[in-house]
Amino acid sequence: MATPLSQDQIAAYHRDGLVFARGLFDAREVDLLRSAMEQDPAIAEHSLSRADADGLGTRISLWNRAGDSVYGVAARTARVVDTAEALIGEPVYHFQSKLTAKDPHVGGAWEWHQDYGYWYYNGCLRPDMLSFMVALDRADRDNGCLQIIRGSHRLGRIDHVTISDKQNGADAARIDEILKRHEIVYCELDPGDAVIFHANALHRSDQNRSDRRRWTFMACYNAVSNNTVTRDDDRYYVPLEKVDDDAVLRTGLKFASGDDEHFTSKAYVPDVSGVERAP
Repeated sequence: MATPLSQDQIAAYHRDGLVFARGLFDAREVDLLRSAMEQDPAIAEHSLSRADADGLGTRISLWNRAGDSVYGVAARTARVVDTAEALIGEPVYHFQSKLTAKDPHVGGAWEWHQDYGYWYYNGCLRPDMLSFMVALDRADRDNGCLQIIRGSHRLGRIDHVTISDKQNGADAARIDEILKRHEIVYCELDPGDAVIFHANALHRSDQNRSDRRRWTFMACYNAVSNNTVTRDDDRYYVPLEKVDDDAVLRTGLKFASGDDEHFTSKAYVPDVSGVERAP
C-alpha cells in the first residue's frame, strides 16, 4: 500500500476530520478530467440541479460505479484507493462519484450537513466512509469553496431537516452551538488539489457570486465491512479493481460507455420530515 500522505497527515485526518492532498492529480490529468466533465454526453444527460434555500442551484452529475471512463479510472488509482484504505483502516469499495458544478453568479449554496446524514439512509451502519474532493478549477472563498468544521466528525451523526426538495441540512440550533466551539476551515484548492474528509465532518459552501466557475470531481469510499444492509440504492459493495497511478494518462479522454458508471437519474434526498428542529 502506498499513499502520498505522511503519517503526520494521517494523524491530522483522524484529529480534524479532514486532510489536504496538494497536487494529487497533475496538470495533464486535470486537463483530461476537466475535459471529460465538459464533453462526456453522459455527464450532461444526467445533470441535476440541487436548489438551495434561495432557489439557486448547484449542478451535479452522480454515478455509483467506477468504470473505465477516465474519471472512473481516476477513482481507482492506487494513490486514491490506498489513501482511502490508510485513513479508514481497512479495504474499501467505491461508493459514489460526482461532478459538482457551481457556475458563475448562479451557483447555489450547500447548507451545513454531514454526508453520513444522507448515507445513513442508504443502509450504512457505520460512518466508516470518506470523500475526496478534487478541484478542476481554482476553488476559493470568492467562488464558494468547501467549508468544513474542524473536529466535527467526532460529534456523531446529527439530526438533519429538510432545506428544500433537493437538500437536507443539519439542525441549525445544534450548528450554532457547534460553531461556538469549533473552527471553520476554508478549503481553498488549486486544480489537482484534493481535500479528503470524513463522512461525519460537517461541511457547507457559499453561493458562487463571482465571475469564475467552481467545478469539482468527488469520489467517495466505504469500508467493505460496512457494506449497505439494503440493496435498493445501487451503492452496495462491488469489488474495486485498483489500477496503477499512470492509468489516467494511459486512458486518455475516454467517456462512459454503456451503463458501466450507473448514473443516477434523480437526486437522493432522504425523507427527514419526521425530524423536529431543536428548540
